[in-house]
Amino acid sequence: MVRSYLDEPLHAEYIDALIRAAHSGPSAGNSRSLDLLVLTDSDVRGYWDVTLPERARENFPWPGLLVAPLLLVPYVDPATYVDRYAEADKARTGLGAGAEAWPVPYWWVDGGAAAENVLLAATALGLGACLFGQFDNESAVRERFGVPDGKRAIGTIAVGHPNTVDDRPSQSASRVRRPIDETTHRGRW
Repeated sequence: MVRSYLDEPLHAEYIDALIRAAHSGPSAGNSRSLDLLVLTDSDVRGYWDVTLPERARENFPWPGLLVAPLLLVPYVDPATYVDRYAEADKARTGLGAGAEAWPVPYWWVDGGAAAENVLLAATALGLGACLFGQFDNESAVRERFGVPDGKRAIGTIAVGHPNTVDDRPSQSASRVRRPIDETTHRGRW
């Protein structure tokens, strides 16, 4: 995850490639509920205005994150999945009964895959990217940018040309990853 960016705009072709990458992910039942809020220029500033007020920016540990020229916000709609699984070819699953019927809410799975596709595409383009949560700012972002009710944000993805001089990882980056041979179970646990 890159948390510091150069103050350089992205070419439109890069932005379009990232959008295509997000939409090429899986979609349970071909529900296709993914929407992307694409923010550049003054919209990026507007995002930070509602999620990180000026007074909070003074002590923000990653000021280089605030200059990312692109923010992508993937949204999913749980009702779209419920409606799709109420259709005749999926009704036998019982998942059309409501969001609570889903043992695994696939809108989050598909949305997470879309976010990962963007991160991988950004890396392939030589860009930096960082996925971060909106936490208690989802309503403020919804209101500021006119996001319809029912849509749920996966998080926000900052994208731009990495500033390798000023970038620093979060404290959690120093946590040791579990070894692959301990987390991979071939044939049985």
